[in-house]
Amino acid sequence: MPLLVVALAVIVLLILMMRFKLNGFIALILVATLVAFWAVATGSLTVDGEPAGIADIPEIITDGLGGQLGSTAIVIGLGAMIGRVMGDAGAAQRIARKILSVFGERGVQWAMVISAMLIGVTMFYEVAFVILVPVAFTLVRATKVNLLWVGLPMSISLSTMHSFLPPHPGPTAVAGLYNASVGLTLAYGLLIAIPVGVAIAMVWPRLAFVRKMNPQMPSGLLAEKDFADEELPSATLSFLVALLPIALIAGSEIMRMTMRLSQGAEDVLALLGSAEVALLIALLVAIVAFGPLHNRTMAQVAKSMSEAARAMAMILLVIGAGGAFKQVLVSAGIADYIADTTAGWNLSPLFLAWVIAVILRIALGSATVAVSTAAGIAAPLVAATGASPELMVLATACGSIAFSHVNDPGFWMFKEYFNLNVGQALAVRTTYTTTLAVLGLVGVFALDLVIS
Repeated sequence: MPLLVVALAVIVLLILMMRFKLNGFIALILVATLVAFWAVATGSLTVDGEPAGIADIPEIITDGLGGQLGSTAIVIGLGAMIGRVMGDAGAAQRIARKILSVFGERGVQWAMVISAMLIGVTMFYEVAFVILVPVAFTLVRATKVNLLWVGLPMSISLSTMHSFLPPHPGPTAVAGLYNASVGLTLAYGLLIAIPVGVAIAMVWPRLAFVRKMNPQMPSGLLAEKDFADEELPSATLSFLVALLPIALIAGSEIMRMTMRLSQGAEDVLALLGSAEVALLIALLVAIVAFGPLHNRTMAQVAKSMSEAARAMAMILLVIGAGGAFKQVLVSAGIADYIADTTAGWNLSPLFLAWVIAVILRIALGSATVAVSTAAGIAAPLVAATGASPELMVLATACGSIAFSHVNDPGFWMFKEYFNLNVGQALAVRTTYTTTLAVLGLVGVFALDLVIS
C-alpha cells in the first residue's frame, strides 16, 4: 500500500504539471500535503520517531524545504553570482574561447566530460554544476549548438563521479557500514565510473529523442553582450577565478585524506574546503578582479549579482519543494516499509544491496536515504557471504542513482537549469541515471569476477 500511494502521488504531480500546467513549486507542496494527510490517516506519519497529527504537517513540510535549501541555497546562489559576475566582465567568454581553441568546436563535449570528471572526483554534484554551467552556457552561445549537446555530458559526468566515488557522502557513509577501505573503493570505483560515465555522456546527447529537444538557456544567468577580444580579461585571470573554489575544496579534501594534521590545521582546512566558504571567497575575488580591476564599478557588479539572484528565485523554490516532498515520504515511514519487505530476500548480496537502493530511490527520491538504508539492511551479508565490502559499497551507491524523477530535488535542479518541461526532464535525466545504475552494477559484477 505505501508504494502504491507513492506511485499515485507521482502520477497526480505529473498531471498537475503536465496537463494543468500548474507551477512546480505549488504542485510539489500540494502533493506533499496530500501524502502527509494519508500518512496521518493511516497512523504512519512520525516526527522524531513519535506519531504525528495534522498539526505537524506544516512543520514536516517546512523542515523538508528548509533542510533542502539549507544545503543548496547558498551554494546555488553564490555559484550563480560568480557565473554572472564573470559573464558580465567577459571572463566566461574568455574561458569558452580558450576551450574552443584547444578542443575545437567538435571537441566541446570532450572538454565538458574531462572537466566535469576531474572536478567531480572531490566536489559535490550541485557545487561542480553551478561552477561549470556558466561555461557550458557560454560555449553554447559561441558554437550555436543545442544546449543539451554541451550541458548533458557535463551533468552525466558529474552524476557519475558524485554517485560512485568517495569522498562523496553516499559512498563514504556506507564504506563505514560495510567496513570497507575508502581508498580501495575509490580505486575500484574509478575503474567503473570513467568508462561508464564517458560512454553515457557521449551517447545520450546523440539519441534521437534528446536531439529533438532544443531548450533555450534560462534568462538572467548569462550576460547578453558579445565582447570584442580587447574587452575581455586575460585567460589566466579568468581561469584562476573559475578554478579557485575547485582548488580550495579539492585541495582541502586531498590534504585531509593524505596528510597527518593537527586539529587546528584540520579545522582550518575543513572551513576553507567547505563549499559555502570556498564559493564565497571565489565571489569576493571575482568582485575585485572583474570589478574595480577591470574598469567596472561596484554598482555594476552589484547589479550583476542582483540579476543572478532574481533568476535563481524560482529554481530555488522548486528545489526546496522537492525536498519537502521527499521529507514527507521519509516521515511517512516509506523507508521502514521497504526495509521490512526486503529483509528476507534471498539474492546475491551485491544484487540485493543494489535492488534495495533502487527501490528506496524510486520511492523516496533521496539518494542519501536510499544508500544508507540499503547498506544497513545488506551490511550483515558481507561477513556471512564473504562479499567484497568495497564492491558492496559500489553496488549500493550505484543503485541509489537510478530513476531520478519528481521526488528528487536534483531532478528539479537539472530541469530548471536546462529549461526543460517535466516530460523532457523525465525522458532525459530519468533514463540516463537508470542506465548509469544498471551499467554500474554490470561493472561491479565484472570486477567481482576478477578479484574473487
